[in-house]
Amino acid sequence: MITALIGILIGTGLSFQTAVNSQLRKFVISPYLASMISFVIGAISLAVIILITGSPLGIGWGFITQQPVWIWLGGVLGVIFLTVNILLFPKLGSVQTAIMPILGQIIMGMLIDNFGWFHSMKESFDIYRLIGIVLVLVGVFFAIAVQEFKSRIEKTQEINPTLWIWRLVGIASGMLMSTQVAINGQLGIVLQSSIQAAFVSFFIGALTLIIVVGVKDRSYTAIRNPIKQKASWWVWLGGFLGAAYVLINIYLVKQVGTGQTVVLVLFGQIAGSLLIQRFGWMNSLKMRIDWIQIGGLMLILAGVIFIRIF
Repeated sequence: MITALIGILIGTGLSFQTAVNSQLRKFVISPYLASMISFVIGAISLAVIILITGSPLGIGWGFITQQPVWIWLGGVLGVIFLTVNILLFPKLGSVQTAIMPILGQIIMGMLIDNFGWFHSMKESFDIYRLIGIVLVLVGVFFAIAVQEFKSRIEKTQEINPTLWIWRLVGIASGMLMSTQVAINGQLGIVLQSSIQAAFVSFFIGALTLIIVVGVKDRSYTAIRNPIKQKASWWVWLGGFLGAAYVLINIYLVKQVGTGQTVVLVLFGQIAGSLLIQRFGWMNSLKMRIDWIQIGGLMLILAGVIFIRIF
């Protein structure tokens, strides 16, 4: 019971991380700078944990050159995922920002499992996975499409095609997240330390964003804006939530296995996004949630269960 609650809470925390980082962006303006702050804080948090546990921070150059290039790309993919979520949140709202990447995660996860990409264990596509993906697609339709068509008909307005472009971007970012999980999992195996693998991923992501901000924004001074404008203290929590998400996932996988961990976390993520959107927490846009959307979300969860457990 306690383990299940922890999984749901960390999934909820992931939804809050997106909301927090989106609010941080309002002060620093640049989505890249907001992502950089989150990654730097997450990397520092993990570094402190590693030092406390007595594990090494550094990795030998010889070891680095012996590994395939893709094994070091998890942090870069994390950068893209986090930055895209910051961009999606004000466009689609909390619920859709959670749903579309979940769809992408499932699609890419099944491809990785079926073909054994990134040295992952092969799991062939079967009838249960087919049922799961159908449930997810139907759930997405009820959670998003039906609601949009209904609102547009009532207001006699045309459907905005731009929103569907952003939704496709969300699906693509979810595919990158599944790829990141597979890559970081393999990195944890070769390093023989999940915590060190998480730190390497965050460190590479932070370094990537520092370079991107320097090239694109050409200034880091906006970091002081939240302090100058007396932003709420919680705008700095995105990095801590990201680091906690990685570490607690490691713990849960050892306790209940990967399948149940994914289901618990995704349930928490969906529940968190509903709460944020319904009550307008973290200064997000407050939107009504109806029974059609809730039914769609439950179908998505059922689909995830079929895909991950059976």
